[in-house]
Amino acid sequence: MTLKSIRYESGKLEILDQLLLPSQSQYIEVKGVEDGWRAIHKMHVRGAPAIAIVGCLSLAVEIQPEVFTDKKTLRQEVEGKLNYLVSARPTAVNMKLAADELISLVNALDKDETVSAEQMKLKFLSAIETMLDKDIIDNRAIGDAGAKAILSHCPKDSMVRILTHCNTGSLATAGYGTALGVIRSLHSLKRLEHVYCTETRPYNQGARLTAYELVHDKIPATLVCDSMVSALMRARNITAVVVGADRVATNGDTANKIGTYQIAVVAKHHGVLFYVAAPFTSIDFSIPSGEHILIEERPEHEMSHVADHRIAATGISCWNPAFDVTPASLITGIITEKGVFGPGELMQHHKNSSDFLHS
Repeated sequence: MTLKSIRYESGKLEILDQLLLPSQSQYIEVKGVEDGWRAIHKMHVRGAPAIAIVGCLSLAVEIQPEVFTDKKTLRQEVEGKLNYLVSARPTAVNMKLAADELISLVNALDKDETVSAEQMKLKFLSAIETMLDKDIIDNRAIGDAGAKAILSHCPKDSMVRILTHCNTGSLATAGYGTALGVIRSLHSLKRLEHVYCTETRPYNQGARLTAYELVHDKIPATLVCDSMVSALMRARNITAVVVGADRVATNGDTANKIGTYQIAVVAKHHGVLFYVAAPFTSIDFSIPSGEHILIEERPEHEMSHVADHRIAATGISCWNPAFDVTPASLITGIITEKGVFGPGELMQHHKNSSDFLHS
């Protein structure tokens, strides 16, 4: 059975509560934007693609039963609530890009005199609903492209060992996953010998979520502590590291879960391939480098406590950035649904695509 973290049908939205995993698999209903914002901010749902989808769908379920008599009111409501959803977790760029695209859509529909307020609402809802299917299609393309790229560096018919960090699978997307999608594709090709997933402190997404998905799919895997990566690469002959991304700058610098940067440094030292797997929407061409990426800082409680039990000395201060930035110079390639690019190739591809669209 395919693991689904997002259920949406007939205007009803439910998400798998990731705060309860792996001990409980329980879905919670999202009835509107306030529920969506809270689910994202409190990390009931996480992963940049999933954040965008759940955020937008929370708006869809809220406005679906509403009747709008004029388009201006609909446009203003959509703009305000989409911008509010962006504030829930600002580092993940997918929500911001989705909001910008949907706001552009409602502005265009508002100006189109042949479109009624009801038609405008239906077109807007349709645009949001297609995000679910598109995300899964894109993830499968990412998985296939990544598997091909990794295997191109390996002897024919050889098996590979992959290290991944944080969670980038069905729990972080609409389905299949980005970095975990690459792992699933390698597994389906019968070329995957083993996966190693980090625990991903302090929130333990690797131990709680990635391990949950790997066990669910019966993929051969082993959990390691974050501090074991150097020893692992020295002892176990890792073929490649594959991680996700919350935001990629124009030059290829990549923001991802805290701990990614140090894995990239260690991979470089050991001559291990280091790939970032993410939809093209994770690339923010409005910022030139990683220095411009806003890094979210999480509450101290996430570091000092485990399941409400204090593990840190009382009175100690905590620094808890949720993400770090891996320099482009440490990245072998960025795997997208449009192909695999060297970090320095992103802007040229973007320009070529823009030229094609406007020719």
